[in-house]
Amino acid sequence: MDREALLKKVGSMQQLAYVRPLAYTEGRSTGLRVFDVKNGPLSYQVMADKCLDVNQFSYRGINFNFLSKPGLQGRNHYDTHGDEALRSIMGGLFFTAGLENICAPCTVGGKDYPMHGRARTTPAEHLCSDAVWENGQYILRTSGEIREAELFGENMVLRRTIETRYGEASITVTDEIENQSYRPEPMMLLYHINLGYPLLDEGTEILLPTRSVTPRDETSCGHEDRWNVMDAPKDNEPEYVFIHEPVVNESGNVVVCVLNEKLGLGLRLSYTAANLPRFMEWKSTASGDYVVGLEPSNSAVYGRPYHEARGDVHHLAPFARETNVLTFTVLDGAAALQAAREEIARLQK
Repeated sequence: MDREALLKKVGSMQQLAYVRPLAYTEGRSTGLRVFDVKNGPLSYQVMADKCLDVNQFSYRGINFNFLSKPGLQGRNHYDTHGDEALRSIMGGLFFTAGLENICAPCTVGGKDYPMHGRARTTPAEHLCSDAVWENGQYILRTSGEIREAELFGENMVLRRTIETRYGEASITVTDEIENQSYRPEPMMLLYHINLGYPLLDEGTEILLPTRSVTPRDETSCGHEDRWNVMDAPKDNEPEYVFIHEPVVNESGNVVVCVLNEKLGLGLRLSYTAANLPRFMEWKSTASGDYVVGLEPSNSAVYGRPYHEARGDVHHLAPFARETNVLTFTVLDGAAALQAAREEIARLQK
């Protein structure tokens, strides 16, 4: 990018790209702090009060993510209280499930673990945002730290950086998780990526190079032949969950694409597979709850009790660290969609 040539055409780079701290002031969202990011036609929000998870992801004004019926909300008393957690799950482009439990709420050893854990509702600290020229690129960056800790208990720290470059329709999320306690600690992690209308619509396709597709339960059984295509909404249709065995590419990544041919748009997800060996798909065609969830994880969909019974809960040693990188890229136009099809087909062989 020619910086000097570009700056001749703009008074401020903020007419093209910016990171702005905002706070909501009404309804359930009151007090919710976010970083509002615009990168040309790409827009998204990073929620400072919700684990720096990404919400409201759109391209050229077209929404990509699912937003659940309760809508945007700040932290509240039912965030992590048993099944009441369903009232605080907003969706967004993704939310972070963990770090002690994923999926269903449970009680283990007399301790309660809420649905999808506590990380997703934990406010971040050491917040930072920047918009800066680096090596000829205009970089928009947000970062911070999320701590999940208890007196006489765990002390887990997630450091997250989210970055996009002007002129590129993609964002990269880099997470470093560290156990800062003096004992091995359970560490369960799932990235709950939620796609919605209008990117998600009847006929939208999910492309994933997978070796096997297994239904999670009896409700999902018999529907696995439609795992890769979205159907029209149906009133009161149950949710379906499928467990995949994804193919890892030569770079050590898993690639998943969601394509809407009618819009000529799609989303490509690429993530490092080393610490996220499992992948689940959540498909809901229910009217009003119309969503597909892509879920890279280090643990099974059956949650902590399943791993406790097997004796294989994933642990981090004292002061050990794990790093995950996820990149979300908008696919724009027939050529980009066709290239995605060819990439997945090559990996599926």
